[in-house]
Amino acid sequence: MEILITNDDGYQAKGIRTLIEIMRPFGRVTVIAPKKHQSGMSMAVSLGLKQIAYKELVRTENYMESYLDATPASCVKFGLNTCFLEKKPDVVVSGINHGSNAASASCYSGTLGAAFEGALNGIPSIGVSLDTLNPDADFSAVKKYFPEIFRMIMENLPEKKGIIYNVNFPDIPAEDIKGIKTGYQGQGIWIKEFKPWDPGLLAHYGITPEMLGQSSQTEAEDGEEMYVMTGEFVDDPCNTAEADHKLMQQGYISITAHNIDSTDYAEIGRLKEKGFEKEF
Repeated sequence: MEILITNDDGYQAKGIRTLIEIMRPFGRVTVIAPKKHQSGMSMAVSLGLKQIAYKELVRTENYMESYLDATPASCVKFGLNTCFLEKKPDVVVSGINHGSNAASASCYSGTLGAAFEGALNGIPSIGVSLDTLNPDADFSAVKKYFPEIFRMIMENLPEKKGIIYNVNFPDIPAEDIKGIKTGYQGQGIWIKEFKPWDPGLLAHYGITPEMLGQSSQTEAEDGEEMYVMTGEFVDDPCNTAEADHKLMQQGYISITAHNIDSTDYAEIGRLKEKGFEKEF
């Protein structure tokens, strides 16, 4: 099996190091990950005709690791245009993300953006996340349960293309996980999202500005005020117990199937019924 791995936390993050360890027994692994932290980039690509640095770090018979100074989706694009120019990989696996990508977070996620890029190219794609921002997170539950989840997904692929499997683990010990459940994308929004810049806000999560490709000595130009984007999640009352983030709160690993085709077919049908289609 040919496996392409990337993430959005950067090639040195503990999450991707763990994912590499998990995936190597399944086949030939190619890692092309961002040089620096790229959270929240969704499917953004590194356009603008700017220079993009690439560096191969390790190459053995069944393993290659490299970084690209670009977005997660760009890393997948780069792989498809270089390492996999003749034959596409069998699967794209993105993660393990430090932080949940359930509910509305899936709309912004660079982890899932990379998986969407794989799905756009007709490749089965999986995003894997753990619900903690701790850079030294305990990934033992993912090590224990994700191999079987991966096997089941790959052994039961549908004919339908464009699917992304969004796998989210609660941040609890492996022995406390109740099971695995499939759910839907939960709804919710963030409020109070911008706060005055203070490195102490990052320290609360065990993160330094340098981990994000920034500097602790950030200085504003004349007239500028510095902010950091954070926020509080507000749950939508329409969510049921089957919402992906609710499943995690109950102690379950959640699996949600997204699709690159975001068409709302029910709404298209309603518009037709309302007479929106006309001949001129």
